[in-house]
Amino acid sequence: MERKKFISIVMVLAGLILVGPLSCAEQEPIVDNSRTTQKLQSLKREAGPKKVATIYEFRSSCPEVTGTGATDMFTTALIKSGAFAVAERQRLNEGVMREKQLQAGGQATGQAGSAKLAGAHYIFEGTVSEANPDEGAKDVGLSVGGMEIGGSSKAASIGLDVRIIDAQTGLVLDSVNVRKKIQGSEKSISGIGKLAQSIATLQGKPIPLDPDLQAKTSRKEGVDKAVRACIEAAVYEIVKRYAQD
Repeated sequence: MERKKFISIVMVLAGLILVGPLSCAEQEPIVDNSRTTQKLQSLKREAGPKKVATIYEFRSSCPEVTGTGATDMFTTALIKSGAFAVAERQRLNEGVMREKQLQAGGQATGQAGSAKLAGAHYIFEGTVSEANPDEGAKDVGLSVGGMEIGGSSKAASIGLDVRIIDAQTGLVLDSVNVRKKIQGSEKSISGIGKLAQSIATLQGKPIPLDPDLQAKTSRKEGVDKAVRACIEAAVYEIVKRYAQD
């Protein structure tokens, strides 16, 4: 009986270890404080007027990332850097132009209706250029007395290309390319009951029942998180080249 209790306790503990991480408690939202964000926020803020930059829309060949989403991330990264004055262009009709029309028609107070929009020094064009889901994979397995332990790791990659265009001449001044690997892993265990049965059989006291336990955990970095990291790394490089001269 003591042997059975011991084996049962082992199975329960193994289940708690593997299945525990899958039960997610409610988490409070947090402000993004990744390493790339910290690098952007650590940039020196220059006094005086800033060069005006704008983004029309990014393109994306990655199904997990929309062009509009990448554009919003890039705008946020530019603002985080504090190096450029960012002019709205993507949603002029939904925001700025509508407000200008309201003021020009006397339906709202203010002088925005007669004021010109800020002109941009630089236009940024970007493309989420590659997403390779099969860049690398590794599988490892171990079997002991009917118990099987398995693990695998997979590596994908995603890339970003950004072009810096002179708004006055239309010439492409420079480009920045950033690439990031997306890591994923999976672990599984099964057959703990078979192992316990094998041990009991070797000792001449087989367990009447054949309990078992199967558990699997997996972890993968989100594609949107990887894209944001690429964008923030690209903006950091752009600031060093064009906003700190």
